[in-house]
Amino acid sequence: MSDLAFIFPGQGSQVVGMGRELADAIPAARDVFEEVDEALGEKLSTLIWEGPEESLTLTANTQPALMAVSIAAMRALEAEHGVTVTAARYVAGHSLGEYSALCAAGALSLSDTARLLRRRGEAMQAAVPEGEGAMAALLGADMAQAEAACTAGRATGGVCEIANDNAPGQLVLSGSQAAVGAACEDARAAGVKKAVPLAVSAPFHCSLMRPAGEIMAAALAETAIRQPVVPVVTNVTAGPAEAPETIRQHLIEQVTGRVRWRESVAWMADNGIAQTAEAGVGKVLTVMNRRNVRALKGHPLGTPDELANFVAALAGTQ
Repeated sequence: MSDLAFIFPGQGSQVVGMGRELADAIPAARDVFEEVDEALGEKLSTLIWEGPEESLTLTANTQPALMAVSIAAMRALEAEHGVTVTAARYVAGHSLGEYSALCAAGALSLSDTARLLRRRGEAMQAAVPEGEGAMAALLGADMAQAEAACTAGRATGGVCEIANDNAPGQLVLSGSQAAVGAACEDARAAGVKKAVPLAVSAPFHCSLMRPAGEIMAAALAETAIRQPVVPVVTNVTAGPAEAPETIRQHLIEQVTGRVRWRESVAWMADNGIAQTAEAGVGKVLTVMNRRNVRALKGHPLGTPDELANFVAALAGTQ
């Protein structure tokens, strides 16, 4: 059985020009961008490749854009090298990347995924008025320190929750601006290495996102979800899911729930995964994963050369 997992990045990995090299070189990749453009009724591909950056970083654009690049990489890998998603034992994605994983595994169609992520981005942006929410990264903190910081933050009367458990010593808080600020002060006083406010447009993955969760529940209720050809390790459980109704429920819970990435990577490693391939732009997850499981090998899949290098490496391990 394969020791490989395909993984899919989330928000923060975006850069103007991403995926252009794939689209220029490989028709199957170009077809992905054209289908996403058609599904959204606009030339998102032009924004992805030409900018401006401030428009690409709008959540409603970033989410379908990153997914498009990830799926372009997967389709290019299959078209050029004959490697399909079934070469992996599992797939997993970070936040919006879970939608990319589901699309790659055949649970969601590409057009539906693009429309869902556009809706998700709009709903998450609209859930909290601008300036009222905040997120912050606690670097060097353990879970107990993060929980204590959240308790201090909530003492202000606002919301403060752990949004992302990314890797040992890398936790992200989300909630009301004053509460997250108070939590950062508490963390610094407790000796946490760094408490860094993040430049985000909304407080993702906390209970303030409940209105967005309700919107996504309605959107997902109208969307066909099939059983994936490869199990998806979901953010909210850090374990595999295959039943369509389970996947649907997990996607709803994911809007307000914690991204349990550290646990997801640990679970995959405990269940036979020795290498990952990060489909899409950059290698944020690949680098992060080394902090989770040092022995885990990582391969970026964002350019034609990276696809070729991955296939060569894969051949060497079989």
